[in-house]
Amino acid sequence: MPDRPWDLPMDRRTVLRLGGGLVALGALAACTPDDRGTRTPTGTPTPTAWAAPSEPMTFPAAFVFGAATSAFQVEGSTTADGRGPSIWDTFAATPGKIAGGATGDPAADHYRRWEQDLDLMSDLGLQAYRFSVAWPRIQPTGSGPVNQPGVDFYRRLVDGLVDRGIAPAITLYHWDLPQPLQDAGGWAVRDTAERFAEYAAIMFDALGDVDATWLTINEPKTTASVGYGTPVHAPGAADVDQYVAAVHHQLLAHGLAVRRFRESGAQGGIGIALNLLPVYPAGMGAEAPTTRADAVENRLYLDPVLVGRYPEDAIGEKAGQIHADAAAFQALVRPGDLDVISEPLDVLAVQYYGVAGIDRTGNVVTIAPQSDAPWQQVQPEGLHDVLTRVTRDYPDAPPLIITENGIPDPTAAGSTQDDERTEFLRTHFQQAARSIQDGVDLRAYYVWSLLDNFEWAEGLTQRWGLVHVDFDTQERTPKASALWYRDVIAAGAVPPTG
Repeated sequence: MPDRPWDLPMDRRTVLRLGGGLVALGALAACTPDDRGTRTPTGTPTPTAWAAPSEPMTFPAAFVFGAATSAFQVEGSTTADGRGPSIWDTFAATPGKIAGGATGDPAADHYRRWEQDLDLMSDLGLQAYRFSVAWPRIQPTGSGPVNQPGVDFYRRLVDGLVDRGIAPAITLYHWDLPQPLQDAGGWAVRDTAERFAEYAAIMFDALGDVDATWLTINEPKTTASVGYGTPVHAPGAADVDQYVAAVHHQLLAHGLAVRRFRESGAQGGIGIALNLLPVYPAGMGAEAPTTRADAVENRLYLDPVLVGRYPEDAIGEKAGQIHADAAAFQALVRPGDLDVISEPLDVLAVQYYGVAGIDRTGNVVTIAPQSDAPWQQVQPEGLHDVLTRVTRDYPDAPPLIITENGIPDPTAAGSTQDDERTEFLRTHFQQAARSIQDGVDLRAYYVWSLLDNFEWAEGLTQRWGLVHVDFDTQERTPKASALWYRDVIAAGAVPPTG
């Protein structure tokens, strides 16, 4: 197998089966025999076995239950009130990039229906709502003057949440980079980090009077690996050197934004949202490749953010590594960068969708049931593994929150009787409660997603929402899982099976 996915006749769904950072493990991994290194793999050999209790599992009284969305996936109105184009507008307008030819307009029309959606959140008893700000609404070109109507929209949204007793969690970047910044190099160039810090400061000044949870970058791994490492997500660069450059520049942007947050005096706390993936050796000779795969999937982000260094085993030519030039990557890291990236945080957001097995060639293999998103291997116990692993390996880590966890409907049309999602949430909430019992300082859980929405390259063909959206009429209908979740929130406990 070639080292580069763009050398292969690979369609969108094939690459998506590799998942977010899994592109680095699959299509970017070597298919040569492993060197059988002796380093002990990080994590556990298999997902931890666990027997569910027959009684409800309770959460601490202060635990926060919420749901999440992102701007491009729900807002629509992509040219309204001065909003500029993002890389996803450009990408979606390119024939063949999005399933069914869908775009981000109208998506779930949240920009116009936000009050209705906030009332829906209140009816479901949600205690918090995680949303993202569309950078092109604030600075249409990614720099320069502020577009006040864009700021005003998020002011109304935040005030509406506060009026309903729902805590805001504000993500500054969820993949919708202003297109002019991409034209200048995007996350592959250092200047984008500086522009992001300026944009972040605008938002801290605009909304810093609200006691909110702020998150800087959503899933830098997915942006770097799938957006810059493959042609599957915007901007579709398909360049491994841009991939690793995007890793560093996003993390630098994160650290610069944290410093701006402290300088602004804004209320609340700040962190970053990392999608973490437990990886387990699958078969003889897989231990060393799995260790390197763990560096790619997890330590490439956890280590610089929490301890101020990059792992040495993430980039190279061995099985499980990103096949980029390690020396060139290190040359991107200027003196003081890691001090910026490792600025102390108030919270670390974990996004969890499942697990992966790694074989002796560094490739991903299936070790757990797949959802309708073929890259997702569902293993609830892996959530406990990843939460306890962060607590164990990073003793100075801040409190944790889960900011994404969910599953798509089995069909593109979706259904309001989504028993599969209810069972998924039940088993994952149990693992969250179990983790708290085992000493993890876990403070909140945001289900992905509040609404059926625009699911990136899958367009409108995958539905992840607690609430069904008729994309023709924009009618909202809570699914059975939403009503089940309402009861969990009210009780502060997850019920057993049955």
